[in-house]
Amino acid sequence: MNRMDTSPSPLRVGLLGFGLAGSVFHAPLIATTPGLALDTVVTSDPERRERAREAGSPGDEVRTLPSADDLFADPDGLDLVVVATPNRTHVRLAHHALDAGLPVVVDKPLAPTAAEARELAAKAEAKGLLLAPFQNRRWDNDFLTLRSLLAEDALGEVHRFESRFERWRPLPKGGWRESGDPQEVGGLLYDLGSHLVDQALTLFGPAASVYAEADVRRPGAEADDDTFIALTHESGVHSHLWMSATASRLGPRFRVLGSRAGYVKYGLDPQENALREGARPAEGAPWGVEPQDAWGTLGALEDTRAVPTLDGDYPAFYDAIATALREGTPPPVTAHEAAAALQVLETARSFTRARTV
Repeated sequence: MNRMDTSPSPLRVGLLGFGLAGSVFHAPLIATTPGLALDTVVTSDPERRERAREAGSPGDEVRTLPSADDLFADPDGLDLVVVATPNRTHVRLAHHALDAGLPVVVDKPLAPTAAEARELAAKAEAKGLLLAPFQNRRWDNDFLTLRSLLAEDALGEVHRFESRFERWRPLPKGGWRESGDPQEVGGLLYDLGSHLVDQALTLFGPAASVYAEADVRRPGAEADDDTFIALTHESGVHSHLWMSATASRLGPRFRVLGSRAGYVKYGLDPQENALREGARPAEGAPWGVEPQDAWGTLGALEDTRAVPTLDGDYPAFYDAIATALREGTPPPVTAHEAAAALQVLETARSFTRARTV
């Protein structure tokens, strides 16, 4: 006798945008999350529409639409909208989703300003709808490892946190991400800085003061490509955050100094490269695993030991989204947390490169 399948139907997800964020991060994670189904992808590019049709679960063809208006014309067919479009459109499309009665995930940055993020948060709360910024770097392997060390009090009282996303890209690639038009919300400050600031605030709490240096170094570049932020947290911890496309020698991803020990970690979480190469998370299969020779070290001076890096876990974000939608639990990242980070980014943006006369 066959047992009847009583599991609930998958929640149907509409994905707006199929560029880097949509095709590399969101689509694979949505399609492999139990309880979610990638139902629709919106993109006006014919080549991307062809690829998007095959982006769902094996055997399921994804519906494609040329515009967001087409998707919002039939909101009853979906359970969640994910906004993975250029930064300038995030706020407008998030408002459209909420007005259509749909929960929404928005790729970082949620908005250009903290005020706009708070406005979206207020609307979502008034309508009783989920609104979650996509801050996947909270599930990087090194960040998870550092959180675990802090929970164990392995460093003692932390007084300095150094964090870097550095690259060597001496020639600009162009596109909206490197545009100098403020409406595009481009530059490294709002790109990599969104992750660095979110991680610092998550670990060490609200910022009491902010200092920044934002430079445009490459010939022909329009937006900041070499930026530094210094935070003093209300907890007393000092965070120094670097983001650069002009780093010919890369510094450590993390250097964290405490009263008993320090933690130093080089290299980047492997999940992004795996997703770029077409790999997908699968239940029971290794994911986000780092080789032993890439582990960080903990200790003081020469008295150090290697610390096994925890596995990265980007799938945890959409697992938590599915649970929040079904059970009413809080989202894994809130719009208010995004607003706090945006307040820091806005303050940092107000600093301009000092020039001698």
